[in-house]
Amino acid sequence: MLFFMSGLSLANSYIKDKLHQPVPGGIAVVSLGEHRQPPSVQYRNKPVMVVANGNTAEYLAIVGIPLKSKSGQHQLQLKTSTRSQQVSFQVQPKKYKEQHIKLKSNKYVTPSEEHLARIKRELAAQTTAYANFRPTGPGNVILDRPVEGGRYSSPFGLRRFFNGQERNPHSGLDIAVPTGTPVKAPADGVVTIVDDYYFNGKTVFIDHGQGMVTMYCHLSAIDVKKGQTIKRGELLGKVGTTGRSTGPHLHWNVSLNDTRVDPAIFIGAFQP
Repeated sequence: MLFFMSGLSLANSYIKDKLHQPVPGGIAVVSLGEHRQPPSVQYRNKPVMVVANGNTAEYLAIVGIPLKSKSGQHQLQLKTSTRSQQVSFQVQPKKYKEQHIKLKSNKYVTPSEEHLARIKRELAAQTTAYANFRPTGPGNVILDRPVEGGRYSSPFGLRRFFNGQERNPHSGLDIAVPTGTPVKAPADGVVTIVDDYYFNGKTVFIDHGQGMVTMYCHLSAIDVKKGQTIKRGELLGKVGTTGRSTGPHLHWNVSLNDTRVDPAIFIGAFQP
């Protein structure tokens, strides 16, 4: 199903049924009331996606909630041409599981000084890509699954231990499929990163607009170029096991308002 911008328009009940999972690492769909023009909204000083509720004058904020957020009341800052106000929403608690991974080499657990310098450069490029906010788009917020088949081998939010050492929680969804499986864009966008990273291996970023950014890692092949416009369903690469990976799979990230959220929410696979 396609939703088009000037804003993006879709029914309140539909989007709430599909996307509203207001937990740490989840999404809050918040009514902003009726306005003549789309209001400007920020959450934690980051711009937020705003969509029209069907053909009505109501607008909705699609808010990514950081994984480390506390439960309770949170605030959006809403601005129009004539006024500013706060809009409240509730975040519910959620507990995530642990995962212990044994790697053959410690190079991905305790990188050398040379590798640390590389990692720092790569992180800076990713940080910039995630923070970008294009005012137009996306074409659809209920995303397509980027690969066919496979199982969800590592869910979002896992506390991860590599060779016994704790690292950052898992910020994406791993889908285990064979090497060479086609990876397709789940929505229209612009390719902002094409690179081969230390941890992520061969990687592609797509900016879908209004702060929605997706990342695809551990690819065996990449079929797009930086700056390319890509359409929903078009091939962007093939699954592999490059970078810090114990087997062929796609690591898929989705970001809203510079916040990594659970990709499973967008494809109807979220586990409360």
